[in-house]
Amino acid sequence: MSASPSAANADTAPAEQGGGNGLLWVLIAVAVVFAFVRPRAPMDWLRLVDWQTVGALAGLLAITQGVEKSGMLQAAARRLLAHTHTQRGLALALTATAALLSALVTNDVSLFLLVPLTRVLANQAHLPLARLVVLEALAVNAGSALTPIGNPQNLYLWHRSGESFFGFMAMMGPTVAVMLFWLFVAAWWLVPRTPIALREETEAAPVQPRLLALAGVLFVGFVVALDRQWLLPGLGVVFGVFLVTYPRVLRGIDWALLAIIALMFVDLRQLAELPAIAALLGHWPIDTGWRTYLAAIVTSQFISNVPAAILLDRYVHDLPALAAGVSVGGFGCVLGSLANLIALRLAKLPNGLREFHRISIPFLLVCAASALLLRLG
Repeated sequence: MSASPSAANADTAPAEQGGGNGLLWVLIAVAVVFAFVRPRAPMDWLRLVDWQTVGALAGLLAITQGVEKSGMLQAAARRLLAHTHTQRGLALALTATAALLSALVTNDVSLFLLVPLTRVLANQAHLPLARLVVLEALAVNAGSALTPIGNPQNLYLWHRSGESFFGFMAMMGPTVAVMLFWLFVAAWWLVPRTPIALREETEAAPVQPRLLALAGVLFVGFVVALDRQWLLPGLGVVFGVFLVTYPRVLRGIDWALLAIIALMFVDLRQLAELPAIAALLGHWPIDTGWRTYLAAIVTSQFISNVPAAILLDRYVHDLPALAAGVSVGGFGCVLGSLANLIALRLAKLPNGLREFHRISIPFLLVCAASALLLRLG
């Protein structure tokens, strides 16, 4: 997980607009192949998409844009830089915050709060932006694994397990401890203890308290709407209010990210439905123990950890091993967790996928082996 000097220098460049749409075109190509190999009616294609997830992301993207346009992040970044003196100290603080928040308010919401702030920090100082964002993605995958409400797969497995809230946390505690240990080792190793060098002072964007307050009210209301299953009314209010009051907010939404998430559901669910996949899982001895754990990690690399948890639940009888495996499986390939994609798109990194895999794949191997040894011990 070490970084070369040349990579470190390139890593300190401020984010460019747009993180690249290579993955989007790959997903489109896969969808076209499935259209020929396994044709289905148009409405069946639409049913493959988890519109609750896509809609929730759309609302959060709009609200996040409102917070960014308000200038609050720039002001918060200046204050944070005034109290933090080294890159390593900043990395450890952001990583710890991401892990803690993800256990309380879910991994995706944590990224919507922290990644834009991190991008603004990198615009104000010479920082290894790519590494900071990758560490935050790893952190929310690790921290969210602790609680039943931290991520979607935990919520699903919690209801299946019959455990109490704190009983589930106790079940996940050892695996999460291993992940967090290596997470802070990675942050310490990857980010040098060098003084933070501020960039040349530019004119600060004025803070717009009304836009910030509006975004805050909409965030609370939208979360309540999601909790009550009022997705469409909630989206209507968020987009309608911004359209009337601050239309420039909607122009900044990363629509390509929403297309990527929707196509991931289309492609990965069709992949999981292939008879060859079902036959393979049915014949492999993955029902308990370390076999369940490793199967969950491997499957997550191809179809993401949420679908992997739902798919493998039909074939395994060791729910703790399954929960541990899909949690660790969020590392490695960018497809391992939706949080990985969200982090890279929010950061608008031109070479984000390469930097992510350069760190995340070794991290997966170390965490997977350590957690396995813990389980066997």
